Amino acid sequence: MPIIYRCFYSRKSFMFPEHQKGPHRDWKREVEFLDNIFEDGAAYTVGKVNGDHWLLYMASQIRTITSLSNSQILDYDSLPNLQAVPDYTIEILMSDLGKESRDSFFFSQKLASKSPSNLALDISHQLGINNIFPSQLTSLDAYAFTPCGYSSNALIKWGNPEYPNMPTVSNSGEGYFTIHVTPEEGWSYASFECNVPLASSHDEKDPRTMPSIEMLVKRVVSIFRPGRITLTLFMSNQNDDRRNSEGAAEDAQGAFRAALNCIQSDEEADPIKYRRTDKINYEFSHYDLVFASFEVMV
Repeated sequence: MPIIYRCFYSRKSFMFPEHQKGPHRDWKREVEFLDNIFEDGAAYTVGKVNGDHWLLYMASQIRTITSLSNSQILDYDSLPNLQAVPDYTIEILMSDLGKESRDSFFFSQKLASKSPSNLALDISHQLGINNIFPSQLTSLDAYAFTPCGYSSNALIKWGNPEYPNMPTVSNSGEGYFTIHVTPEEGWSYASFECNVPLASSHDEKDPRTMPSIEMLVKRVVSIFRPGRITLTLFMSNQNDDRRNSEGAAEDAQGAFRAALNCIQSDEEADPIKYRRTDKINYEFSHYDLVFASFEVMV
């Protein structure tokens, strides 16, 4: 029987909800669908309801499930090994991508001479996607769509003490990042998601350096140069130390703001600067959520 430790479902508000299938046209219907599975679920809307916002559903009780109508709740303390596993997920959700960035993801003419995978890998190297994390630790798989669009998934090895600034964790492991791009003008969008623990500081001159939150955000945003950005950081806090947790959340907010204060490009004389339009910190049982929205300063 499957054991569900925790369930998380989240997404940004859709640009075109009427084009979605099933319950995904409406957040209320999605919540009803999940509530039919989990008796203890909780749903949240984070951010401006009449603007960019983020939707989250959490179910925190551990249970075994044999069917939708037959489940057994387990004691949280009965699975101590799970409590020790760090959980860390950052999302960078970007709209109104810069023109040069959008043009990079139109492939119709280029696909005549290369396969979708090889072309996507070329673009990944050209834009620096393969260098978001140290390239020696990155295994990247990418795909170029016709006539436009891009998707990539990468596995990142972390915890190797040979690499500077490696986060202090009890064990090494392997995480991921994933990128999806819709480049059409008028509704251009790119998403970045990653669950690799990030360093507390960074050295931009050393290519082996694991990125900090600030460096990661700066690298990703520099690739896509969006007009609007929503950032979320979900962190486990197994000890429920509220003082340390609040400090970590504010540190992340500061890193977001520092990263977006100045995005410099070789192609543009003037840097892009962003202003923060929303800042929210949430405290959940064993988890903290950091949320912020930014837009280009005109």
